[in-house]
Amino acid sequence: MTEHDGGPSAQKLEEGRLLKELEAIHRTRHETLLHGSDDALVTHTKRMNELEHEYVRRHPQRAQTAGRTRSGARARGTGD
Repeated sequence: MTEHDGGPSAQKLEEGRLLKELEAIHRTRHETLLHGSDDALVTHTKRMNELEHEYVRRHPQRAQTAGRTRSGARARGTGD
């Protein structure tokens, strides 16, 4: 993605800005899905993916909550 497509390249963002962009895009996701044009949804999805991939690239050892993994979700589902 380029600056023309939806913002500066995620790789060029300093850490604080990357986190702010991730927060903003997640906050606007539902409204874009429900009410955005097809083009807006495609653009939003591309930007969200770019930002998320950059975050994961920078933080490969990020803390993961057991309940947010497949095995944790399966374990949670057995008690219902």
